Amino acid sequence: MEYILQPWPWYISGPLIAGIMFILIYFGKTFGMSSNLKTLCAIGGASKYSDFFKFDWRAQRWNLTVVLGAVIGGFIAHHFLSSPTDINLSQQTVSDLSVLGFENAGKTLVPNEIYSCDAVLSIRGFLILIIGGFLVGFGTRYAGGCTSGHAITGLSSLQLPSLIAVIGFFIGGLIMIHLIFPILF
Repeated sequence: MEYILQPWPWYISGPLIAGIMFILIYFGKTFGMSSNLKTLCAIGGASKYSDFFKFDWRAQRWNLTVVLGAVIGGFIAHHFLSSPTDINLSQQTVSDLSVLGFENAGKTLVPNEIYSCDAVLSIRGFLILIIGGFLVGFGTRYAGGCTSGHAITGLSSLQLPSLIAVIGFFIGGLIMIHLIFPILF
């Protein structure tokens, strides 16, 4: 049990992810979390309002089990397989976040300054959620997939658009954390 409770090294988790990807490619499937939203919208009847949702969603039912597994696995991991330890952040990062007003930097995975009810229900927090959600949704649709789909499935199947998208994700992340994040906080 002690082995399961500790973070797994790259040489264990990496080959496990690669093995799953080979199995999916062998069976002609692709992995991506954002495609499940399209499937759920099609199941809900969105095809009556948009041709984008007119596709055989039954062929994607298997991918909905990935979402269900992620939810169940996250619940089990959080409630039964995690130990409350500090996050291993560099002292420079903790110092930088403290300057921006994050009191518990390195102590919690989700900072209260962003995810507490008070923060979410504030005007700034609400706008961050709305604008951020729109940008993530638009970006996912524009890029033809999310970070997991492009970085795991797209790169493993050697797709050039996925490489371009992943490079764009990294550039966007750098711009966000170095230029926009300090303005917001």
